[in-house]
Amino acid sequence: MRSAHIRSVAVAVVVTTAATGLAGTAFAGPATGERQSAAALAVTAAQVVAAARSAAFAHAAATGVGAGDELQPQDVMIDPEGARHVRFVRTHQGMPVLGGDLVVHLSHRLAYTGVTRAADHTVRPAATEARLTARQAEEKAAAAAAGDAGTARLVVDARDGAAALAYQVPVDGANGSSTVVVDALTGKVRSNTPDSDQFLSPKLLDTLRRRGEVLDPAAGTGVRTQALTGASVSAATHYPATAHGFGRSLFVGKVPLTTTQTARKSFLLKDPTRYGTETRDAKGRETESFGQGTKFTSTTDSWGNGTTTSRGSAAADAQYGITETLDFYKKTFGRKGIANNSKPARAMVHWGNKVGNAFWDSACGCMLYGDGDGDEIKKPLVVLDVTGHELTHGVVDATAKLEPTYVDNDGNQFGEPGALNESLADIFGSGVEFFADNPKNPPNYLLGEKLGLRQKFLRRLDHPSLDRLEGTVDYWSPEVADAEVHAGSGVSSHAFYLLAEGSGRKTIGATAYDSPTYDGSTVTGIGRTKATAIFYRALTRYMVSSTDFHDARTATLKAAADLYGASGVEYRTVDQAWAAVDVTEANTPAVRR
Repeated sequence: MRSAHIRSVAVAVVVTTAATGLAGTAFAGPATGERQSAAALAVTAAQVVAAARSAAFAHAAATGVGAGDELQPQDVMIDPEGARHVRFVRTHQGMPVLGGDLVVHLSHRLAYTGVTRAADHTVRPAATEARLTARQAEEKAAAAAAGDAGTARLVVDARDGAAALAYQVPVDGANGSSTVVVDALTGKVRSNTPDSDQFLSPKLLDTLRRRGEVLDPAAGTGVRTQALTGASVSAATHYPATAHGFGRSLFVGKVPLTTTQTARKSFLLKDPTRYGTETRDAKGRETESFGQGTKFTSTTDSWGNGTTTSRGSAAADAQYGITETLDFYKKTFGRKGIANNSKPARAMVHWGNKVGNAFWDSACGCMLYGDGDGDEIKKPLVVLDVTGHELTHGVVDATAKLEPTYVDNDGNQFGEPGALNESLADIFGSGVEFFADNPKNPPNYLLGEKLGLRQKFLRRLDHPSLDRLEGTVDYWSPEVADAEVHAGSGVSSHAFYLLAEGSGRKTIGATAYDSPTYDGSTVTGIGRTKATAIFYRALTRYMVSSTDFHDARTATLKAAADLYGASGVEYRTVDQAWAAVDVTEANTPAVRR
């Protein structure tokens, strides 16, 4: 799960171009526009931002931008076919606006072509003077999150159909950090959300306990490739140098790891070829500071022994999974790192004392893996698709920032935008498996198939309701608006599978699928390559923090039109796939949350 607040605002602009298929595939979209050099794009970025900002104010009726608003760019995307998109966060009278994000769309000539916005109402609060002091807000936040409050700051909370003056307060609690939003007039806690993104929700963990089910993942053994006979180092005569060692992991056997050689017989589990991506040992500490993790070092450039008796085994799984995820995003979409800023992805294993979970932690900017609680969870959750899933939450954090509608007192999240976030993490998490194509972890459309559950998987994309643990749904209904996010995720996950593989029975690799449709229709898939390209384009260009399933349908239709044309079979199949999970233009709710 992911956190439901807007964090510190970065103003750096990242220019990206669109990759339109999976690694090794040719561009399958309409005729491309100009392709510019990196230097030209860097110059163009400032012009694109200026044009988008001007367009936002000039088209205020559509964009909702008005007096007192300022727009800070988060991302500039220049598509191969020529369109430009600028993602903005908003401030009002100098205060960050929660739920005020928007994407302005431009033509290749920088003419305004449309907007995707989170708030469809004014972001100006009726009251501009707080009745609570910052100190009072901090006290309420500390009580709500059971921790030590940081400094409160005034914000405009434009989520949930209204705009209110509020305080946003970071809280450091016993179970990790949270962000609490307190109404500045009434003192009511408007939201209280953990910063960490847990793979196993509190509701699922409670279900496992009630059923007496133990999650005991089967460890993998064996050698992935004959080339892994020992460590090697580049011919450089100076240190640090790039080295090529291997890990004996818990779940995928022996895997190659690119590391850093710091001396003749000294190696560090840090990959200099992937932005310095590194895994460290938290040694039982519940810290959100990567700097407090202990570096993994070796004299042989081998890591782990394939069992939990070596602290390096979980580290080998984590480092392998993270680098495979980075490679998936780079070679598939041209994305340079989780935030597309060429910065490292990081991880800490052996996190906390008897923690049975894995997290994407935005405060740390890294993956955190517990060792299991010794009861229901017997091993570290360093499985490949878990890592791909959780790091995709980081990608969503860096793009659409999809937020749940609300969070209960136990930390369970609810609502369609949060469910869509979980679905995208499952979609791209399975994509990492297909990309890695590891025989010790065969790719499929199942999530958590190596976790040792009785139902043999945690979730599945072809027929989501076969997941009895979380009660995942196959089709949309108005009740999905109040569903727990993992349960609701089945709607868009099912639509993706139908788009990629079609309805009915099909065997892919060693896995048999049988995907139903809401109305009994037959859907013929367009292939995983195109489906993945469409969903990624939709996420990065046409989704914002409040995007629900009907918005996602619109976003993927726009993405399909961008890539393959509005009259193509790809566009029609996107429409059919959403109709097959009962998401149509006709049943769009009149009142949107």
